[in-house]
Amino acid sequence: METPTEKFVADSSRPSTTTTDSPGKRGGGCGLANLTWVGVDKEELRQRLMMPEYLRVAMRDCIKRKDSSAIPDHLLLPGGAVADMAPFAPMIVFINPKSGGRHGPVLKERLQQLMSEEQVFDLTEVKPHEFVRYGLGCLDTFVAEGDECAKECRARLRIMVAGGDGTVGWVLGCLGELNKEGKAIPPVGVIPLGTGNDLSRSFGWGGSFPFAWRSAVKRTLHRASMGPVARLDSWKILVSMPTGEVVDPPYSLKPAEENELDQGLDTGIDAPPMAKTYEGVFYNYLSIGMDAQVAYGFHHLRNTKPYLAQGPISNKIIYSSFGCTQGWFCTPCVNDPGLRGLRNILKIHIKKDNCSQWEEIAVPKNVRSIVALNLQSYGSGSHPWGNLKPDYLEKRGFVEAHCDDGLIEVFGFKQGWHASFVMAELISAKHIAQAAAVRFELRGGDWKDAFLQMDGEPWKQPMNTDYSTFVEIKKVPFQSLMINGA
Repeated sequence: METPTEKFVADSSRPSTTTTDSPGKRGGGCGLANLTWVGVDKEELRQRLMMPEYLRVAMRDCIKRKDSSAIPDHLLLPGGAVADMAPFAPMIVFINPKSGGRHGPVLKERLQQLMSEEQVFDLTEVKPHEFVRYGLGCLDTFVAEGDECAKECRARLRIMVAGGDGTVGWVLGCLGELNKEGKAIPPVGVIPLGTGNDLSRSFGWGGSFPFAWRSAVKRTLHRASMGPVARLDSWKILVSMPTGEVVDPPYSLKPAEENELDQGLDTGIDAPPMAKTYEGVFYNYLSIGMDAQVAYGFHHLRNTKPYLAQGPISNKIIYSSFGCTQGWFCTPCVNDPGLRGLRNILKIHIKKDNCSQWEEIAVPKNVRSIVALNLQSYGSGSHPWGNLKPDYLEKRGFVEAHCDDGLIEVFGFKQGWHASFVMAELISAKHIAQAAAVRFELRGGDWKDAFLQMDGEPWKQPMNTDYSTFVEIKKVPFQSLMINGA
């Protein structure tokens, strides 16, 4: 028998759907409004989250058959169900069983006990785009038939993702496809099972999987049913390179049908006559340089020798060793051009807020890693942009940074020691720009390859000595919705 544990309860009879005034503010957070402390009751929580059985079964069957209209006739109630049958906050949970060490399978079982088996999806069995297309499509079919309960469930629906930042980004990207159809997008909360968990930290869900996880999961689901909704910018990346270059892009980059580089900035003779383009979306950061090279080496080792990287401590030791062996901390700059500053291979152009013109920004001397950051949390909770004083902001033409302001912050690290002091928040990073759009232009020479990473996914980018490779970042027109768990 479970003992009651603490929980938050809101005074309203409906989950909060209003957005916070300053979601994702750097250095702060939003608490839940109008809260009191009472005990969590398992059965009450179950009633609050669980959808009626006929909807759960129909959604499950539609996903299995990959047909949003494959609803058995006996589940289509004459005249539809009434709205009062809808739960307070119907919830769907996606879980990545490979995250969180050995907790994945038991966490899945625990979630099914607290809700229902049909509302918990294993991402190795059901992909987010399948749920969006067939699961939500099933609900929309019920709504079209006049089912008021399904209509309320669709409107109140909330989603939790049990996994790391990559898993959360995967789900957000699939939900974002609903914007193209003009459909409502459910807000998303996080059960942090990854390593960095920066998205989770940014919206008040914490940076690690708690030791007392059984009771914590129950409280987390309740907070998710009550939490206010915040907004999150997302950023589209286009990588345009000369045709013929061979690249092994990360999962989040897909071939693009057209080269959609902004024509407002002339690429001139540096553009290749024939180019191939990849595109993707990121929510946290894009980085170029030594940090991405270290990450690339670590990921390659983890994929080829997984037995060496079996936990956070061993991962960090291996990661640090890569940083030392590849010159991130000790820089023999004279003999090895691969260890010199990025200004040897890189140009930066930015477009400021409410401005249609591109302008070139100088790459600071000796900067060996450049990061374009969206969130207030980076590298497992650090804040490299810093909390800047008003007079400095005014002097540089910056504004206070938020993750929903349509701006992205660009900064640099000089080498490993500089990065270490920045990540310990003893100093700020080298501020370069704050922009509404960014274009990086990469050109080879002594360098044969550049290294990039996007939300933790690194790749090796070949560089041509005759033509440039362009990496352009621009804001996605719509924002993602996040449940604030603080």
